[in-house]
Amino acid sequence: MVVGDVTTGTELLVIGGGPGGYVAAIRGAQLGLDTTLVERDAYGGTCLNHGCIPSKALISASDVAHDAGQAEEMGVFADPAVDMAGMTEWKDGVVTRLTRGVEALCESAGVELVEGAAEFVDDGTVRVAHGGEGQGSESIAFEHAVVATGSRPVEVPGFEFDGERILSSKDALALESVPEKLVVVGAGYIGMELSTVFAKLGAEVTVVEMLEDALPGYEDDVAAVVRERAADLGIDFNFGEAADGWEETADGIRVRTLDTDDEVTEYNAEQCLVAVGREPVTDTVNLDAIALQPDEDGALPTDEQCRTAAESVFAVGDVAGEPMLAHKAMAEGKVAAEAAAGEPAAFDHQAIPAAVFTDPEIATVGMTEREAEAAGFDPVTGEMPLRANGRALTVNERDGFVRVVADADEEFLLGAQIVGPEASELVAELGLGIEMGARLEDVAGTIHTHPTLSEAVHEAAAAARGEAVHTR
Repeated sequence: MVVGDVTTGTELLVIGGGPGGYVAAIRGAQLGLDTTLVERDAYGGTCLNHGCIPSKALISASDVAHDAGQAEEMGVFADPAVDMAGMTEWKDGVVTRLTRGVEALCESAGVELVEGAAEFVDDGTVRVAHGGEGQGSESIAFEHAVVATGSRPVEVPGFEFDGERILSSKDALALESVPEKLVVVGAGYIGMELSTVFAKLGAEVTVVEMLEDALPGYEDDVAAVVRERAADLGIDFNFGEAADGWEETADGIRVRTLDTDDEVTEYNAEQCLVAVGREPVTDTVNLDAIALQPDEDGALPTDEQCRTAAESVFAVGDVAGEPMLAHKAMAEGKVAAEAAAGEPAAFDHQAIPAAVFTDPEIATVGMTEREAEAAGFDPVTGEMPLRANGRALTVNERDGFVRVVADADEEFLLGAQIVGPEASELVAELGLGIEMGARLEDVAGTIHTHPTLSEAVHEAAAAARGEAVHTR
């Protein structure tokens, strides 16, 4: 594509190279569409560069260090030393390998890659400003466009990110030393994951959360397992407190909070991580030019084909709203590309799994028992505690459980909640079961390998039928 003050054309234009965007671009090219992907920062988006991948890399590395130093019960004695700069360098290597892989996949599929910031000019044209002095800009005419601009961390008033004292999750993932004391504002999934990482690496971590418990949105007994494990790591939780301000001190910062009675509490720390959520990025592409407005949550509403209210414009991933999950973005990207190519594609929200990579992990799919009741089902549940699972004990993991939810009459699987080691892997079986319309007897009648954690899935399904063998 020629760079300069000229107009070129493409059938499918994708704005943003994150999971939703690059999948849409590759799928569009596979279907024979002339496809152009515009990315202003780094291919792979937040997920690969500043979110999912780097955080899971640091989670894995911190687990190695912590587990090695806490294995006396298993007869292993060690005192591991952590080189945070080296750990960050290794994490960056993982990120680089994957982002280069995304770029290579796009190129091999025939996607035209354009670096720059795209803005709509009208309902059939975008203007791309190229980075760097003298690089200029170009116009690209399109038949279909996919907005995949992702999300960014929400800032708390008075706690604007500076990368030094007040950190976003992106900043925290780039640290080359472990802070002695860290205040974390927010006990959602990002705050809990990173609190656990830094606690395992030796930081003294204090979490402040304006709500009354960690991990809002998850059932109480699920969140309790993770909160109690975090407390065992030395993480200090302070619920019912909202971050109100901060100031520099001689050796760091002092964070001030207010509770519901306006009582002030102060916490001294080296740095403060603000992790109160993410918001869709909709202010970078000039949506006014196509008469498109975000909803009250800041997201772009879409239909089952990921189409927006603007003709021929789709939205996928975080910019299309909750749940903000990379795998949901990928599925939407595929649907949008197929719809643009005239395929009868539609996005199904029935079985989108979600995982939190805390210690232990949490994974859910489908409905909870309460949600099933609200939807008009007569639900039945079955549960297998991991303390009764042989494989869990052999990896020194006793906390957590697998719970399945099904319709009592027809026994169709409706949902599952898992808290324990490898929950993010175990949930796939149950997601597949929901998607395929499986019944409890299908799961309970499938022979699962012994000894494995997956046996807990089998036993939970059997328990829901009153046929549990390994639990009472």
